[in-house]
Amino acid sequence: METTKTYQRRKMLFVLLMLIFLLAVLLARMWYIMVNRSQHYKERADDLHERERVIKAERGIIYDRNGVALATNQSVCTISVIHNQITDPEAVIQVLSETLEMDEEKVRKRVEKVSSIERIRSNVPKETGDLIRSYKLAGVMVDEDYSRYYPFDALAAKTIGFTGGDNQGIIGLEVMYDDYLQGDEGRILTVTDVRGIEVENSAETRVDPVVGESLHLSLDYNIQSYVTQVAEKVMKQKQAKSVSVILMNPQNGEIYAMVNVPEFNLNEPFTLIDSITDDGGVNTQDLLNQMWRNGCINDTYEPGSTFKIITATSALEKNVVTLNDTFSCPGFRIVADRKIRCHKTGGHGSETFTEGFMNSCNPVFMDVGARVGIEGLYEYFERLGLFEKTGVDLPGEATSIMHKIENVGAVELATISFGQSFQITPLQLLRAVSAVINGGNLVTPHLGMYTTDGEGNTQTVFDYPVKSGAISKETSETMKELLGLVVSEGTGKNGQVAGYDVGGKTATSQKLPRGSGKYIASFIGFSPVEDPKIIGIILIDEPVGTYYGGTIAAPVMSEIYEMVLPYLFPEDKQEETQEETGDDLS
Repeated sequence: METTKTYQRRKMLFVLLMLIFLLAVLLARMWYIMVNRSQHYKERADDLHERERVIKAERGIIYDRNGVALATNQSVCTISVIHNQITDPEAVIQVLSETLEMDEEKVRKRVEKVSSIERIRSNVPKETGDLIRSYKLAGVMVDEDYSRYYPFDALAAKTIGFTGGDNQGIIGLEVMYDDYLQGDEGRILTVTDVRGIEVENSAETRVDPVVGESLHLSLDYNIQSYVTQVAEKVMKQKQAKSVSVILMNPQNGEIYAMVNVPEFNLNEPFTLIDSITDDGGVNTQDLLNQMWRNGCINDTYEPGSTFKIITATSALEKNVVTLNDTFSCPGFRIVADRKIRCHKTGGHGSETFTEGFMNSCNPVFMDVGARVGIEGLYEYFERLGLFEKTGVDLPGEATSIMHKIENVGAVELATISFGQSFQITPLQLLRAVSAVINGGNLVTPHLGMYTTDGEGNTQTVFDYPVKSGAISKETSETMKELLGLVVSEGTGKNGQVAGYDVGGKTATSQKLPRGSGKYIASFIGFSPVEDPKIIGIILIDEPVGTYYGGTIAAPVMSEIYEMVLPYLFPEDKQEETQEETGDDLS
């Protein structure tokens, strides 16, 4: 009997202890939920009774070097519907479909969809949004918004780029500097009941958006506009496929203008321009990508005779040629089993290296290239940045296409020496020549200078690397002298500018396949010769009729510089003017 009672007492004690334990666990759990996790569950409860609407941040403005706005914002609206708040769905469907000019069935699907909030259309003109707001339709939300606007339409389109419907950059500077330009979105929080209907007389919680930083460029609106006009004129006159121009400060890499005509309208970036034809056999996105391509950095080409600047620089650095060395040009050279001609079929006869450079004589440069050798040439190609991207602050930059050094034979060495059988971008060549004329400093071409906040305070100043010692200062001085002679007396005579000292080099590049009859006429020019402050390159792609760089490209750069040099450097104008001379074909 005693044993039974003892057992029962122990059993009750065990049950009691278990109850105490369970109560302790329950109290601990309640304490954890009510204290440690209180904020978490408060947020979850708020989520059930709050509806969130996004307020887009105003995107930062893009300015030129003088404060001209190249990319701004315009006020638009986003139209949304809240299903549980709509009292007259047919009226909502009718008003929205008619006012927004949308398909009625498309609007109906969104209005009748059971969701917390459904967007009908964004980027709606403000006057249209105000009209919809005036109808005071229950369940229809009209929120202020921003969309990108480009006041100059097609100006520098392939360089500036554009944004998509979400205000994020897609191409050009808009995507490259997206993190700076975007800003931070805001929020509107509205209290709702369990049915999702807004509680009357309850205040909205508003988190204001933070405007994006504005981007200030080295680009000059006046120069870009003028160069674009000149490029469009020559493209029309020569019925060319395209015309590309870059103007840059060779001392620090600041880009004053980057023109690629034909351009497209930045405010209608998905509308194909006339020169991009859709024959039904090409994907539309491929056509758009073609239209958006920036030929100055995205495309490579055979540079032709402008590349003789690099060959001459390598030879002078390697001490394998002097300015007075003599050469003979019968109009061709026999290299291995090939007969490679000079542009002057009758030949230049006996000439010094200086004269050969001024005459842009292919046989002279084949001889000079053979003296330097492929190892020597490739050494200076690398020093001058021709095996790497320039580092320009634009997306999608291409790089050079070169032979592997072990695959270069006598014929390849000969053609490389005068700018054929390899490909580079226009900006790569411009950067390399800048190092040749600025004393041997390999700069980084760029457009972005600094950013500012909404009050105009400087936030970020961009810094770009410079590699010094690419070539010697002595060689740089010699090359400037030679390039000055090319314009004053040689094949670049049509690049002269009255009152200004200009140096440069012409080129006429045959496009692949050989014998296609298609050419690129080009010219590189800089000023002043003694202390270069600006360098430019122009490429006229597939001109009809006369296609020689000295005849059609050099005069265009001369026309550009006639405006740009007095605009940028009025103090450099000389009293005396250079004598005008006739055309040359190289």
